[in-house]
Amino acid sequence: MTTEQKLIRNKMGLLELAAYLRNVSEACRVMGYSRDTFYRIKRAY
Repeated sequence: MTTEQKLIRNKMGLLELAAYLRNVSEACRVMGYSRDTFYRIKRAY
């Protein structure tokens, strides 16, 4: 698995965790991302 694939999988994990928890702030806190980054990832997805 390439580094790029690992990064993508981690970002997809953030989106999935937020959907599971139904709480963006909590998912970001757990994964170590800012909410701004979450919404940039979501928009790109």
